[in-house]
Amino acid sequence: MDTLLLAQALLLGIVEGLTEFLPVSSTGHLIVVGDLIGFHNAGKVFEIAIQFGAILAVLFLYRERFTAVVKGLGSEPKAQRFAANLLIAFLPAAIMGLLFIKQIKHYLFNPVSVASALVLGGLVILYAERRQHVARVHDVDNIGWREALKIGCAQVVAMIPGTSRSGATIIGGIFFGLDRKVAAEFSFFLAVPTMFAATVYDLYKHRDLLSLAELPMFAIGFVAAFLSALLAVRTLVRFVGSHSYEVFAWYRIGFGLLILATWFWGLVDWNV
Repeated sequence: MDTLLLAQALLLGIVEGLTEFLPVSSTGHLIVVGDLIGFHNAGKVFEIAIQFGAILAVLFLYRERFTAVVKGLGSEPKAQRFAANLLIAFLPAAIMGLLFIKQIKHYLFNPVSVASALVLGGLVILYAERRQHVARVHDVDNIGWREALKIGCAQVVAMIPGTSRSGATIIGGIFFGLDRKVAAEFSFFLAVPTMFAATVYDLYKHRDLLSLAELPMFAIGFVAAFLSALLAVRTLVRFVGSHSYEVFAWYRIGFGLLILATWFWGLVDWNV
């Protein structure tokens, strides 16, 4: 297989892993970077592969928690409540995705739309960080079904590329009374059913595009996404304990404005 193609797969795998759980939009970054480097080979199936790598990173890091929940579903109220909250938070995006994902991909999956969402999302994060918050929930096990449903509705907004699934759920969680660490952890947990369902659906839908000849490309992207996601999640959990999300907001705004400026002045021929 072409060495350049493998290098592109490595780069995109790293981009996916580093951005999936940060409030900066992994889908948006994949669209922009993929367009910039001209990566169009088995694009959708490759994206599925690297997303699965990121999912496994969260399962690996929180394996004890997920194992305890599975074992306790039949008898443990705490495990049952945790599973029910994930299901409640998962459903809004699942329903809206089935209804509108085709239209969203057709009209919004391009660098300029991503850039606009990056800037707008950055402004929302700045607003969220500068308003007064009263945290009522200091443990994931104390999240109620109402908070879970509200976070699930916030996740729906992240269907717009450039918004960020993790950004919408974390900032939404803070708005709805969760402290920073709990909001981040619930966002990680919610990513598993959300991304797993999307991965299975897309894999089935694009099964005809699977090719053994492209297995090395998938493998490199998968491993890169897994390892970089491990690093990103561990770093973010430590970071949110004593820092705000403003640094991510300014990054989003700067990156988005850069894309819009290069498009407006014709410096980069973005695929719009």
